[in-house]
Amino acid sequence: MKRPEKYLAAIGLAFVVAACGNSETETPATVAQAAVSAAPSAPIVLDQFGYRPDDAKIVRIRQPVDGFDAGAGSAPRATYYVRRAGSKEMVSTFTLEANEDAPVDPLSGDRVWTLDISRITEPGEYFIASDDDVQVSPTFVISKDVYKPVLREAFRTFFYQRAGIAKAAPEAGSDWSDAASHLGRKQDGEARLFSAPDDKSTERDLRGGWFDAGDYNQYTNWTADQCRTLLISYTENPDAWGDDFGIPESGNGVSDLLDEAKWGLDWLLRMQGPDGAVLSILDRDHASPPSAAKGPSLYGPPTTAASLSAAGTFAFASTVFAASRAPGHAAYAADLKKAALAAWEWAEANPGVTFYNNDARDSSEGIGAGQQEPEEEYLVGKRFAAAAYLHVLTGDPDLLPVLDAAFAETQMLKTGFVDAYRYEIQDAALKLARQPDAPAEMRSYYAEIFGRRFDAAPSGGYDVPLDAIHWGSNGFMARTGLLYVDGVRLSDNPKVAARYLAEARDYLHYLHGANPMGKVFLTNMAAFGAEQSVMRLYHTWTTATPIPGFLVGGPNPTYSWDACCPETCGNAASNAACGAAQPSPPYEQPPLKSYLDFNDGWPLNSWQISENSIGYQAPYLRLLANFVE
Repeated sequence: MKRPEKYLAAIGLAFVVAACGNSETETPATVAQAAVSAAPSAPIVLDQFGYRPDDAKIVRIRQPVDGFDAGAGSAPRATYYVRRAGSKEMVSTFTLEANEDAPVDPLSGDRVWTLDISRITEPGEYFIASDDDVQVSPTFVISKDVYKPVLREAFRTFFYQRAGIAKAAPEAGSDWSDAASHLGRKQDGEARLFSAPDDKSTERDLRGGWFDAGDYNQYTNWTADQCRTLLISYTENPDAWGDDFGIPESGNGVSDLLDEAKWGLDWLLRMQGPDGAVLSILDRDHASPPSAAKGPSLYGPPTTAASLSAAGTFAFASTVFAASRAPGHAAYAADLKKAALAAWEWAEANPGVTFYNNDARDSSEGIGAGQQEPEEEYLVGKRFAAAAYLHVLTGDPDLLPVLDAAFAETQMLKTGFVDAYRYEIQDAALKLARQPDAPAEMRSYYAEIFGRRFDAAPSGGYDVPLDAIHWGSNGFMARTGLLYVDGVRLSDNPKVAARYLAEARDYLHYLHGANPMGKVFLTNMAAFGAEQSVMRLYHTWTTATPIPGFLVGGPNPTYSWDACCPETCGNAASNAACGAAQPSPPYEQPPLKSYLDFNDGWPLNSWQISENSIGYQAPYLRLLANFVE
């Protein structure tokens, strides 16, 4: 059953369409769209894909009080029915004991009540309606395989983010096909040092890899993170990752996840020089579609951070591929081990080599977008993680003092707390703790640290507390859910482990629609059960309808249009592109309502809200895969 049209009344904000030229900057690839809008979500929000039969099924009744949809809802009803989709047959009746004067959740601006429908376990498709049929939920499915098609589509986004390979049938749909990109003269196969673009002697073959986000640049530190996150997911639940996900390597007898991770690892190997040093960044030209980009590819020099990131990921990947029985993987694991040791040795001999991209400090303006050079704290964490994975790989006792010294400088040890930001350290620490020869006190120590976080009661009406809500909040939702998954693996108490697992599911359900926007934060998922999914995202590659399965950045209460708006953007046309007022939402909304489906470029800068990133996608996939049987 689809949601009644009366819940789809949009609040529109029109913007002037103008060329976003600036006398001091280049014209951006994406110009402002004619209009953006947001509609109040359904009064009943839930995981729009559905639930596994034996899982808890907690749905939320919401009454918006603050924000763009204030006043759009109504008070909760005393009785709700679960009905079968299609026939509308009533399956069960639920009574809601609700205080109509419940406090307003400050994160969402909603009054929120919970309805537990967990006793519905029979496979099928359902919806929930109030006894007067005024409040109606999206449909949802109950099935043990409910998340398999979602995992498949979300995973396939890595294929669409690949550089240097054609997106053609049968893997790519006709709406999203493209020729191989960035393989022309002075592009990825002949990339040159950013500071010597006319020096042929600096040419390097840097083909492959993934576009980092909605732009086409690629960064060693972050690619290494995502390769490792994918591989960790494989080790956690290899049965979730088959050989039939619809990528070019499908059907070759190897898990598609290993094939996709290898695509990223191969690029990292190309970024490594003969001395073991690993380059920091590859800046690519942009166009839509990607194959239309004809400008040069430029790389940044090697850095300590990039070399440590690669060393740790190569070492971990070597253990994963060594355990695989697929042809060629033993030799590949040996190559990865050699690369890991070389990168580690170079980083140890060169502990302070930095490169600040797109930054006047290194005269690198225009190279890349996000700043990939980490702060000192995170550099220490990279050293710890690299040493940890190398120790697991080699058993070298000389790494133990390095581990102790580096770990002593981490926030995990100093504060005795874990968070969604320092995952590189935490993943490595847990890898050490789970080794057969690890001291029992190491495991118990980590269990204690994780327990401190989980003992705090969930806060807010949607029970998904974050350390902070800002740019990329959906990625941190996934990362926070993974903390609870890690807690499950550390806990020796079955009841505690079950609670952690339920809390991890809350973050998954939030991303799937159990949020105040009533939005599945994946793109174009109507064909897979989502009645309200993202239909506009910020991406340089623009298509009539978005590629399915991209996780977008999500609510961002720090959103603002460009600092030049509304009057100092260089000329009248650029000023007009700002519009008369900031789009609201996302501007000046409760934190969890600071979101809008829009793909406007400069100066509205929608990438702060609606851009995809492999940095969001990989942890989401890892979280989701833990619930795929």
